[in-house]
Amino acid sequence: MGESINSGDVVLAYVQFTDFGLKVRPAVVLFEEFGNIVVAGITSNRNMKGIPLTKDEGAIQDSVIKVNYIFTIAENMVKKKLFTLSGEKKNKVYKLLTKKIEVLNS
Repeated sequence: MGESINSGDVVLAYVQFTDFGLKVRPAVVLFEEFGNIVVAGITSNRNMKGIPLTKDEGAIQDSVIKVNYIFTIAENMVKKKLFTLSGEKKNKVYKLLTKKIEVLNS
């Protein structure tokens, strides 16, 4: 891809689905390490639980960031960077993600 990928970037990436094969889907970059990128999926199904993401923020259509749908992709699976989340939206993602992970400690 050539462009650096950072936490909070929204990317189009090739994602492997067990029942559908490889599809191009939007995702939020949570972090990158050693060429592996951990992302949270984005869906246009606004009935799903997650953090709303609007067209005004850069999304192609109003969507939801699904912090319950996290996966790791290789760096070469990123097709392109679309935009970067605002600091406020990025904080919402990490707060909800942290809340879900803290359940493991209880």
